Order: sequence, then structure tokens, then C-alpha cells
Amino acid sequence: MAADAIVVPLWGWVALTAAIAVMLAIDLFMHRDNHVIGFREAAVWSSIWIAAGLGFGGIVWWAYGAEVAGTYYAGYLIEKALSVDNVFVFALIFTYFAVPDRYQHKVLFWGVVGALLFRLVFIFVGAELLAAFFWTAYLFGAFLIYTAYKMAFQHDKEIEPDKNLVVRLVQRLIPTDPRYHGDRLFTRVDGKRVATLLFVVLVAIEATDLIFAIDSVAAVLAITTSTFIVWTANAFAVLGLRSLYFCLAGLLRRFTHLHYGLAVLLAFAGVKLVLSETPVGKLPISLTLGVIVVTLTVSIVWSLFATRTDKPARDPLDY
Repeated sequence: MAADAIVVPLWGWVALTAAIAVMLAIDLFMHRDNHVIGFREAAVWSSIWIAAGLGFGGIVWWAYGAEVAGTYYAGYLIEKALSVDNVFVFALIFTYFAVPDRYQHKVLFWGVVGALLFRLVFIFVGAELLAAFFWTAYLFGAFLIYTAYKMAFQHDKEIEPDKNLVVRLVQRLIPTDPRYHGDRLFTRVDGKRVATLLFVVLVAIEATDLIFAIDSVAAVLAITTSTFIVWTANAFAVLGLRSLYFCLAGLLRRFTHLHYGLAVLLAFAGVKLVLSETPVGKLPISLTLGVIVVTLTVSIVWSLFATRTDKPARDPLDY
């Protein structure tokens, strides 16, 4: 059975949404004291989230067969890979605003909640557009290829979060105090309710992820237009984004060539989407999985080999 043809009952969507809500609640409860997350704790949580994502693929395999499961895993892998680029940008934003380590998890938590909502909207809108207008595939494909070009050749462009249009608009509309007030997003100063600098950081994270959401959803829609598969691949990849950040933040300097691999994957997704509306049709999922695995492996090994003589500059959480 092709992934595009599967029918998921309403209770399946409800059960999935409930499971995601429970996992988010557990994560929030475990970090309610704003403690600094060390590498070991982050690695444990990363393992849990990855196990959940892979385990869900097993459920898909059991319910719908190997081809649909392969489609899910392809989407999950490309989302997981693209989330590493999110980590690069999050690290830059936290450094730019000098966010204390103990408050970073809270920002990332609510950032992930926003990311899930953005993706859910984009998935349904994108899938409906692809179903209603065949030329949308060419538009999305061109967008992915252009994004791949920018990622390959403009990846080192300096990011200035406070110049982000959304951040500037929020600062203009909402009275803001340019200081941190513990982990509060809002506080009172001279009797007036104002947003804190931590809220500005959260807006910067959300505004940045809005762009990533468009790229990532379009990339998975190039693999399948099944809203359930696209949503679950995105959700399970994004749920592990916080722990991935704390695992990789200090190791990002080693992934010097990973963006080339991500650019190849985005370009491949764009070409795949365009070909789906030609006589060539959809490329086999086995080819898609093979391209993803080989591209990621080559770019990671290339990066590690290129930086093999580099000495650790600092602790993974010294941001």
C-alpha cells in the first residue's frame, strides 16, 4: 500500500495527539526547576525521543506495511537532519541574546510547541494545495531547490535576531523590558505589565522556526502527501529538538560540511516533487531512503574528517 492511500481513523489522530501532549507534559514536569541540562541528561532524553520516533515507525509498519513505514522513516530522517540546522541557529540566537543556560530549556520547550502548531497548519494547507493544483508541485519544488542553493552557498551569512521583522514588530507592539526577570516571559515594571527579554528570545526562536517549518514540511510533502505520515514524521523529529540542542550545541563546530548534505537533500526533494507531476512519476521510496542515508553519512564523515585535528574549544554548554 502506498502511503498516500492510507486512511487513518479519527481515534488514531486523537490517540497520537494525546501521546504527544503526554510526552510534552512529562518533559515540562521533569524540567520545572530550570536546572542546567548537562550532556549526559540530554543524551538520555535524545535516546528516548529517537526511540519513540523509531518505535512509531514500527507501529506504522505493523498497521500499514513496509512501504508506508519506509515512507515514514524517510520523512523522519530528513526532518531529523534538517533539525540539526535549527540547532545551529538556536545556538546563535542564545549566544546573541546571552540567554542564561538554566532558561534555555524553557524557551526551547515553548518553541517546540509553536513549531508543532506551525507544521500542522502548513501540512494540511500544503497537502490540500498539492491535491487541488498540480502546478503547486512545481512551485514547491522550485522553492526547495532555491532553499538548497541558499543553504549551500549562503549558510555562513550572519544572523541578527533583533533585526528580524517579526521580533521588531513585537517589540513595537508590546512594551518590552530589555532584561531577564528569571524565567518569566512577562513581568511588571513600575506597575506596568511588560514582556521580558526572554519573551523576545522566544519570538526570535519562533520566527526563525517558521522559515524552517516551510522548508521541512515541503521536503516531506515531496516524499508523500499523506497528512498523517507527514505530521508524525515532523512531530517525532521536532519533539527531540530540545535534547538534540543540548547534545550538539558544543559539537557544532565539527559539522562544518553538514549543510552541503542538507542542501543536497532539499534539492533532491525539490526534484522529486517536480518529477511527481511528469511522466516519470513518484520515485521509489527505496531510492529516497538510500539517497538520504548516503548523503547524511557522507556529509557527516566528511565533516568529522575535516575537523579531526581540531581541539575542543569549550564545554558543550558554554554558550
